[in-house]
Amino acid sequence: MSRKEHAAENLRPALIEAAARLIATEGASGLTLRRVADAVGTSTMAIYTHFGGMPELRRAVRREGFARLAARAAQMEESDDPVADLATLGIEYNENALSNPHLYRVMFMEQPLDETDADAGTETSAILVAGVQRCIDAGRFVQDDAAGLATQFWALGHGVISLQLANLLSAEEALDCSSRALLNLFSAWGDDREAALRSLESAGRRAGLGLAHRDTVPP
Repeated sequence: MSRKEHAAENLRPALIEAAARLIATEGASGLTLRRVADAVGTSTMAIYTHFGGMPELRRAVRREGFARLAARAAQMEESDDPVADLATLGIEYNENALSNPHLYRVMFMEQPLDETDADAGTETSAILVAGVQRCIDAGRFVQDDAAGLATQFWALGHGVISLQLANLLSAEEALDCSSRALLNLFSAWGDDREAALRSLESAGRRAGLGLAHRDTVPP
């Protein structure tokens, strides 16, 4: 690959990152072709070449964010503990948000352009619902509403991440809040509290985190 071809290949992701940063820090109104081009050190023509215009650049930002999230989820290997796997999905969601804070804000804190744009997260949503369904099928959760439980799980994770990205929770506080809340949530869904704790501990070990609290389990 020539130097020119390599530069062209790297330009598209650089434009996406620049657009995500502008939207995340200044809102959609701060996004202009000129500002994106200037941030990358190129011309506005490059945006038309790679995306066709501003709407497609906006869509590309959200698609890239969900593609990265899906890639992290795809790397996970299923174990014989579906609840631990579900907790691990939550950890991956959190790590992806912290690694891509600007993309995360565009994905989940900005209104989609249209229905097509909103559908960009369909694949990752399906992964989460499938993870919850495994827990139901294994008899760990007694509530037979995988989509509804998945939404609750997502809402919990999103809330903690939002506070962490806003520097209202430290990394330690966010981890403590998440692990305690997940233990309560899994127990409320019908899982044995001790079994849920073991699953959280397993997920924590897998990720190198202390994702459990034995002081929250009654003797």
